[in-house]
Amino acid sequence: MKEALRYLEILNNQDVRQKGKVLYKLNEIIGISFFAMLANANDCVDIAHFAEANEDFLREYFELANGVPSHDTIQRAFCMVAPEYLQWFRNRFNDLLNTNEGEKVRKLLGLDGKAQRGNATSKHKGNHIVSAVDERGVCLGEKLVATKSNEITAIPELLDNINVKGHIVTIDAMGTQREIAKKIRSKKADYVLALKGNQESLADDVRLYFEDKDLLNKCAYHKTTEKARSSLEIREYWQTDDVSWLPQKKKWTGLKSIAKTRNTIKKPNGETSIETRYFISSLEVDVKEIARAIRGHWMVESYHWHLDVTFREDSNKTLDKHVAFNLNIMRKLALNVLKLLDVGRSSVSMSKKRYLICCNPRKYLKNLMTL
Repeated sequence: MKEALRYLEILNNQDVRQKGKVLYKLNEIIGISFFAMLANANDCVDIAHFAEANEDFLREYFELANGVPSHDTIQRAFCMVAPEYLQWFRNRFNDLLNTNEGEKVRKLLGLDGKAQRGNATSKHKGNHIVSAVDERGVCLGEKLVATKSNEITAIPELLDNINVKGHIVTIDAMGTQREIAKKIRSKKADYVLALKGNQESLADDVRLYFEDKDLLNKCAYHKTTEKARSSLEIREYWQTDDVSWLPQKKKWTGLKSIAKTRNTIKKPNGETSIETRYFISSLEVDVKEIARAIRGHWMVESYHWHLDVTFREDSNKTLDKHVAFNLNIMRKLALNVLKLLDVGRSSVSMSKKRYLICCNPRKYLKNLMTL
C-alpha cells in the first residue's frame, strides 16, 4: 500500500496555494487524513488530534518538515482539493485491493443516493450524493447532485464516470427512468430497476400481470428461507419474459423481463409482515440471477448505513459543501479498506476495527502498508 500513498504526490502538482507560504504539503494532509479516518477520526478536528498524538509514527511515511497541521489547515486543504483527485486516489487504492474474486459471474453494482444531513442549514439543503457500490461493499464512484437538480440527472453522469460493462446495475424506483435504462444498455451493462409510483402505469400493469394466478404459475420461481434476528424470512421471486403485451415495452431500451418479489417475515411473537415489490430488467429469464441482483442491492444501503453509524457522517456539521463532499470521499476510501482489512480477530465490526486501529495505529497501519 506504500505505492498507493505515492499516488498522492500528484496532488502537490495541483496545489493552488502560494508556494512561499505553504508549510504542509497536500499529499501529507490527505495521507494523514486517510490514516486518521481508519483510526476513528470523523472530522478535521479529530484528524488533527490523531496527527498530534501519532506524529512520530506518521514521520515514517511523511516528511512533516513543519510538524503536523492544525484542524484549520486540514479544513482549508479539503476546501482547495478538487474531488476528482481524491476519487482518482480512491480508485487507485481500489485497484490494489481488488482480489479478482467473482470474475466468472456478472458483478452487481448498486446505485443509490444519500443526503449529508449535518451539512444542511435552515436555509440550505445538505449535500445529496449518489454512490455506486459493488457486491464486495466497495464504493467505485459517486456524484454530487447539483443544488437545483436530483438523482435522475446525477445517475447518468455517474455511469459515465465508472466502468459498468458486463455488470448488473440495480437502482431503486427513483432511478427507474427510460433515459437511465438507455444509458445503462449503451454502456453494455444490464439493469434491474424497481417500480413504484413514479412509473405508475408501468407499475400497475406489471402488478396486475402477477396478480393473475394462472400467469404467475407459469413464471420461473425461486424461494429462500433463512433466520435473521430470531425471525424467519421467506423470500420468493418470480420472473417472466412474457413482456410483449406491455404497452411501454418499446420505450424501455433492452427490456426483456419483469419480476416480482414477496418477502415474508415471521416474528417469534407470531406477527407476520409481507412486502411485495416489482421490477423491470434487461436480463433474460434466470430467476436465481435476478434474485441475486434484487437481494444484492442492500449492499449500497448497508454502505450508507456505515457512513452514518460507523463514521457518524450525519453528525458532522461541516457546512462547506465542497469540504463535506471531499470528506465523504475520504470516508468511503477508509470504509473500502476497513472491509478488507484483517485485524487478526474474526467477526469484528467496522466500528471495532476503527477502535482497534485507534488503540494501536502503528501495529495495524503498518500491517496495512505491507499489503
